[in-house]
Amino acid sequence: MAPVKRKAEAEVKNARPEKRPKPPSTIQLSNLKEEPAFPRGGASVLTPLEHKQIQVQAKQDVLFEQRTGKKVTNEEFDDGENDENIPEEAHLPSVKTKRKSKSKDRKKLDNSASEELGVRIQGLSYKRLVPGSMVLGQVSQINRHDLALSLPNNLTGYVPLTAISEKFNKQLESLTTEEDGMEEDGTSHEHIDIEALVSVGQYLRALVTSTQQEEGVSGKRHIELSINPRDANSGLSNKDIVINSLIQASVLSIEDHGLIMDLGLEEKGMRGFMSSKELGSNGDIAKVAEGSVYLCLVTGKASNGNVIKLSADPSKIGAIKKGSYVTDAPTVDSFLPGTAIEFLVSEVTPSGLAGKVMGMLTVTADLIHSGAASSGKDLEKKYTTGTKIKGRIICTFPNLEEKKLGISLQEHITYWKTKTTASTNVIENLLPTKQLPISSIVEQATIVKVQPRSGLLLDLGVKGVRGFVHISKVSDGKIETLAETTGPYKIGSQHRARIIGYNSVDGLFIVSMQPKIIDQPFLHVEDVVVGQIVHGTIEKMMVNASGFNGVLVNLAEGISGLVPEVHLADVHLQHPEKKFKEGNKVTARVLSTDLRKKQIRLTLKKTLINSDVPPWLSYIDLKPGMQAPGTLINVNSAGAVVQFYGPVRAFLPVSEMSESFIQNPEQHFRNGQVVNVHVVSVNAEDARMIVSCKDPSIFGAEQQEAFRNLGLGASVVGTVIEKTNDEIVVQLEPAALKATLSLGHLTDGSAQKSHSAAKRIRVGQVLKDIVVLSKQESKHLIRLTSKPSLIKAEREGKLLKVFEDVVEESEVCGFVRNITPTGVFVGFAGDLTALLLKQHLSEEVMQLPEYGLERNQSVTARVLSIDYSQKRFLLTQKPPTSEVEGQPKTAETDIPYDRGLSNPVDGVSSSIDDFTLGKQTKARITSVKNTQLNVLLADGVQGRIDISEVFDKWEEVKDRKHPLKKFHTKQVLPVRILGIHDSRNHRFLPITHRSKAPVFELTAKPNNQTFTDLDILTFDKVEVGSTWLTFINNISDDYVWVNLSPNVRGRIRTIDLSDNVSKLKDLAKNFPVGSAVRAKVLKVDLENHRLDLSARSGSSSGPATLDDIIVGSIIPGRVTKVTERQVMVQLSETLSAPIHLVDLADDYSTAHPTAYQKNQIVRVCIKNVDVSNKKITLSARPSKVLSSSLPVKDPDIGSSSDLKVNDVVRGFIKHVADSGIFVSLASNVTAFVRISDLSDEFLKDWKSGFEIDQLVEGKIISVDPALNHIQMSLKRSRLDKNYIPPLVFSDIRKGRIVTGKVRKVEDFGVFVVVDNSANVSGLCHRSKISDKAGANPKKLYEEGDVVQAKVLSIDEKKKQISLGLKASYFASKNDSQDPESQNPFDINGNAVSDSDEETQGVDLDEGNRSEDESADGDEEIQPDFNDEDILDMDDDEVEIDGQEPQGVQLLPSEDPAVDSSRNIQKLSAGKFDWNANLTELDNAAVQSDTDVESTRPRNKKRRKAEIKVDMTGDLDAHGPQSTADFERLLMGDPNSSDLWREYMKFYLQLNEISTARAIAERALKTIHIQHQPEKLDIWFAMLYLENIFGDDATLDEVFKRACQYNDSLEIHSQLARIYIQSQKYEKADSHFQATLKKHTQSPDLYINYATFLMDQLDSSDRARSLLSRALQALPQYTHLALTSKFAQLEFTTRHGSPERGRTVFEKLLSQWPRRLDLWNVLLDMEIKIGDKDLIRRLFERVTGQGMNLKPEKAKHFFKKWLGWEMKSGDVRSQERVKALTAEYVRNQERERHIE
Repeated sequence: MAPVKRKAEAEVKNARPEKRPKPPSTIQLSNLKEEPAFPRGGASVLTPLEHKQIQVQAKQDVLFEQRTGKKVTNEEFDDGENDENIPEEAHLPSVKTKRKSKSKDRKKLDNSASEELGVRIQGLSYKRLVPGSMVLGQVSQINRHDLALSLPNNLTGYVPLTAISEKFNKQLESLTTEEDGMEEDGTSHEHIDIEALVSVGQYLRALVTSTQQEEGVSGKRHIELSINPRDANSGLSNKDIVINSLIQASVLSIEDHGLIMDLGLEEKGMRGFMSSKELGSNGDIAKVAEGSVYLCLVTGKASNGNVIKLSADPSKIGAIKKGSYVTDAPTVDSFLPGTAIEFLVSEVTPSGLAGKVMGMLTVTADLIHSGAASSGKDLEKKYTTGTKIKGRIICTFPNLEEKKLGISLQEHITYWKTKTTASTNVIENLLPTKQLPISSIVEQATIVKVQPRSGLLLDLGVKGVRGFVHISKVSDGKIETLAETTGPYKIGSQHRARIIGYNSVDGLFIVSMQPKIIDQPFLHVEDVVVGQIVHGTIEKMMVNASGFNGVLVNLAEGISGLVPEVHLADVHLQHPEKKFKEGNKVTARVLSTDLRKKQIRLTLKKTLINSDVPPWLSYIDLKPGMQAPGTLINVNSAGAVVQFYGPVRAFLPVSEMSESFIQNPEQHFRNGQVVNVHVVSVNAEDARMIVSCKDPSIFGAEQQEAFRNLGLGASVVGTVIEKTNDEIVVQLEPAALKATLSLGHLTDGSAQKSHSAAKRIRVGQVLKDIVVLSKQESKHLIRLTSKPSLIKAEREGKLLKVFEDVVEESEVCGFVRNITPTGVFVGFAGDLTALLLKQHLSEEVMQLPEYGLERNQSVTARVLSIDYSQKRFLLTQKPPTSEVEGQPKTAETDIPYDRGLSNPVDGVSSSIDDFTLGKQTKARITSVKNTQLNVLLADGVQGRIDISEVFDKWEEVKDRKHPLKKFHTKQVLPVRILGIHDSRNHRFLPITHRSKAPVFELTAKPNNQTFTDLDILTFDKVEVGSTWLTFINNISDDYVWVNLSPNVRGRIRTIDLSDNVSKLKDLAKNFPVGSAVRAKVLKVDLENHRLDLSARSGSSSGPATLDDIIVGSIIPGRVTKVTERQVMVQLSETLSAPIHLVDLADDYSTAHPTAYQKNQIVRVCIKNVDVSNKKITLSARPSKVLSSSLPVKDPDIGSSSDLKVNDVVRGFIKHVADSGIFVSLASNVTAFVRISDLSDEFLKDWKSGFEIDQLVEGKIISVDPALNHIQMSLKRSRLDKNYIPPLVFSDIRKGRIVTGKVRKVEDFGVFVVVDNSANVSGLCHRSKISDKAGANPKKLYEEGDVVQAKVLSIDEKKKQISLGLKASYFASKNDSQDPESQNPFDINGNAVSDSDEETQGVDLDEGNRSEDESADGDEEIQPDFNDEDILDMDDDEVEIDGQEPQGVQLLPSEDPAVDSSRNIQKLSAGKFDWNANLTELDNAAVQSDTDVESTRPRNKKRRKAEIKVDMTGDLDAHGPQSTADFERLLMGDPNSSDLWREYMKFYLQLNEISTARAIAERALKTIHIQHQPEKLDIWFAMLYLENIFGDDATLDEVFKRACQYNDSLEIHSQLARIYIQSQKYEKADSHFQATLKKHTQSPDLYINYATFLMDQLDSSDRARSLLSRALQALPQYTHLALTSKFAQLEFTTRHGSPERGRTVFEKLLSQWPRRLDLWNVLLDMEIKIGDKDLIRRLFERVTGQGMNLKPEKAKHFFKKWLGWEMKSGDVRSQERVKALTAEYVRNQERERHIE
């Protein structure tokens, strides 16, 4: 036990600062109850340092003090705080307990004796909580002067502000010094943001510094804590800190990459470091404040042991399963509250368990923290002796002789998270107080456990969270003991209860079952809702020196509210004391509550109490036009302030008080009067609102809002609604505001020109680019202008709107408002007017009548002088005069300038000459700009405070983007004079540069107000390496200009503005003008007055030389040049490097340099540095600069050794040489491709197929790392496994029909190269070219023509092939061809051996490959369609809007036009079979336009005969085979869409897409307007074409044009079909959604969309939701059919639910039972499903007697039923149908006889 002297010192130390009584003269050791160290009201004579020394010494001594035998009182106190301990199994007998029977005493002694044999399991309680105890707490409340911490076992402790951290204490001391002399009313803490230091719910370790009973409150105990790391880590040394233990730390400083932490240890130099990533997922280092406290996990130590690595990430601290716990330590001092441990269970009892750590340290967990209370499980079954389990230390017991720790096994503490409910009915578990708020009443609370001497545990219906009722809160009467099996409070009994609190550490609700508590209307001030009507009793009449002040009304026990004198009644009471008496019952309404001060304000005004209007509680919920009653609280000449509920206030201008004129509002209104107002404008951010008493119906709320938002100079659009001789009335969009546009404001020209312009304006015409010139709010009048000069001035920001915008010597644009003999009055926006005197007009106009001007004429002038006192200014049109001796000449007519001051802000200065350098004065803010504060020192004396002269330190800037946002107009600031501001040139001048109307340069820095000497910053005082607080003044492409002071300006390169490159992409957003930037000086150039700075965390702005560059580092750079081959990036002022194509992207196909823009900031990775050649290799690959885990399609090859033979790689062509091409595979790896390896086919002009920077793919065939030689091949045969080799001579068979290209034309014939062959060619003799004799080959063919030929003969010896091109060779090909000579243009895309229409060389563009190649597996255009398929599509193919009873059929598998071999839809044009014609066309020989000329005879008679025979015969037999054939047919039938589409397909076969488009455009122009369906077919064909061969832009263009010339819905539906057929489902989905927004009245559209969703997208829920949307949009008569079709979809679609469809049909049949069509459809659906029993029941229902079917209808159903039974039933079922039919006939005959 410590000496008595130490005990006294400990008590002195533990006293709270505000309670400083004298220390007790004597200390009685026999009285074990701790007495308060100081009584209230005393003052301490000890210094703070002495307090700290006593505190440290006392903590060491108190650890050994004994606290046994302390008297415990169970007296009840008002808030139930710290007296209701959580139940435990064994308590010491209370001193004040009544005498009990001897048997009970003996039994208790026996239990006590037996318990002492083992470890005593006990929880934390007030009697065991002594100074020096350490506990784990959770922040529950942040008060004004302290913090509240929830402690284990329903205890609450409080942390004063001085016990948070040492850093925070220093801030408090400095703040106290600054506020010295101010009233000591607590205002010193208003500037302290305590919430920045800790957060509610945060776990912290606390040291108990004091436990005492507060005076004046019976039984209320106060626990004072300290979370200062010096206290919370007391007793720890460096050797005691082990990995995974928890240590408390406070933020000492904030660095770029993390936090420097103060551990509070006695060893000097011990610091902690926590990375910014260790704050957790919700942590933001930008929000961390110095002095913040964290309970951190020790993750490591530095090598020297002086730096401890910390983490405050809850997920890491709670990662018990991953090893975040301590099992061994050098000393037991390492085990402090918060640390997770693993211990060996040594004893388990029903009320808790005990264990050992390291075999020597005892730990115990009581009933609550063992988890038994919340789970209800038996501990003896859950845990067994000898097992190891994990828990977390929550408290220490320093008063015990044997060291023992309290632990918790509760999940939320063990895993370091906030306790939540365990409900599975919600997606996200809630906080217990969210599901069951404080003050809630639980009607049926079930008792689940009884602690006879402590209380009850209740099940409140919140899963995972129990409630605890202290024995004093069970009943209104006193209860001595509780029993588990007998009495009203036995286990399982249910009672009403009320939540009176919640302990987040225990995870328990604090509950009361006392009827008086349950019946109370309010328990806390928080329960009182603003705007609520309450009932209470007058408790006290408030009277002060001025008389009756109000009434105090008691609402509940301990809760009272004040009714101010103005709220006693609707009328002013002369003698309120006569009306209100103490004890009277009253009904009131809550006006406001102050939760911090625990105050409530009420009103007794009947007008407010009886109002049905919802109370106005927040500005956010208010909108213009809303009406409500309010109370006037301040009436003055300008208007009145109107009070509502809570913080809501509004201003009622005098102009809005009445429709009639009011001169003095005080004559018509009084304070306390209730008025009905409506909102005119509301600004929720600034908490400002304007209201009006006028009738709102005259000027609607929407118009009022639009009128307020309409700013001067705003550009608007309006419609002319009226014209007069003088003006035009315009209705502005969209709020229908009326405005006037004077004719003189139409143009800048003369009146005649303006009138001419007015004549061209018609009523209903829309006027654009008109500007608001003025507004008169009282009359709701808006004046407009369309003068180009004024519009230009507004766009340039030079249009004058208010007097503050006027700058001397600036050029302004205005208009003539009036002309007088003395001068011209010039008007500007906002009714601002200036005077242009006669003598200041130009010489040439002074003698003209009215100076050659007319009203509203545009004028331009220069501001000559400004009179700030009268707020007027003069203009001149004369050029500026020369300056003499530094002073400008003054005109004779200038307004005289008075050096005296009027209404100085400081109230002391009398003359402008008083404002000298360093003068301390005051200024009033007139406007707040981004970079300065405009102020007035006196009337007419202007000044400015540059933003750099406002803040002393970086920490003072709260809003980094808008530092000056906290200032407001009319605010008065203390300032000092720095000099004069040259507003014309925007320069800083010394104070000696005086002018007649100077603008003073001021400083408002706090330091400058206190220091005697004023040190003005100049360039020579700026040193390299120094750090400054700067503010952005201007932004250019390369630099951001910042101000260090008004006269020192520097620049920051854009890439040096931030370490976060993403922020540099939008400088205007992330770094607006005025933003605060902390920058370091890089270079000072005194000669040129240039200052270079950097805001990056590094020491420089980037690498200065090649030696500074680190390979692999990621740095920002600025794009300086963009070409098609590379992107040039500037890394610093002296270094630049390119990014090559291979380093732009991980997928070479997306490497587009043009995607970069000049001056764009990019992140690059240094790949290589060649110092000798001064070259830098950069990479912008995402896998390099962002994350290495990103997918990489084209890997970055470091060297040739990384490549292996047979690797398939891609690269860009670097060079095209005569011997081959060089391909760049990486920045330093190049491969060579020989000519022979370029293609499998013959390449005549191979260079034309390759160009530099072309992307190619090839296979590595040779690698020589020693010589750095790489050889690759581009042959498809090496790359494609399914590659079909080209035809060779031996593959050619006689009689085969092949395609090819003309290689050479001679007089004797034509040489043809066979397509897809190894340069196999044949000769077609001139006699085999045409069926007509004398054909000239050179007139018929040219080199490169595509032809079809037949192999006539083969000479294998000479390797010669004879071909024929005659049309007769192909006449009977369909009947006679062998399988090898089939048409290569197979309609289904099946491959044949013949090649397609390739030109003379090989085509490397895979997008233009032939159909037979696509069929081999390389289908590039569309996987399921070829050219003919796509263009043959027509409306009739897919019946999306079919009207069949079975519903819509959109499934390709169910369409009759589906090719089962490829599972795609065949398409038909509706008029003829395109597929058949196309086959014939493909098999015909393709001839050129010269066919006609070649067959033209020499004499006229022969020519006519041949035309008749050949033209008709050949075309009828073979169809059109050339361009000339199509042209001839179109001349005869120009309106045939079929022919035009055939023509388009002809060119598509030749891969001439642009020509096919031209044919379509020509068709649209040629087809007559009467043949609209034919034109529509062409539009459809164009859509199909662009969908396959075009891109999104071309398709969208054709689509918009088609909608313009055709029915929009039909075009929209057709495009949807196209998307679906081409399997572009995402586009189809988006298109359907857009179509539904435009066409809401089409039932078929909803059906089509639903079918698509259910069939193709498997989105049944989305499809079903369409029905409700359709029923809301469509008329009533369509609902039945629409619902029926949606129900059919459930049966017919793949992803539908037939059961859901039956439900819908049953609902329809219940409403329309006699709609036989519904029965018919339902039967059809069920028959398809095949449920026989269900089908028979349906037939029975529809043919039953209840339906009363007519004979013809009954015959239909019986016949249908019998037919189905004959197909699907048996003989018995068929006989039954016949019997029912016969019975129906008999019944009908019987009814006829009766009639």
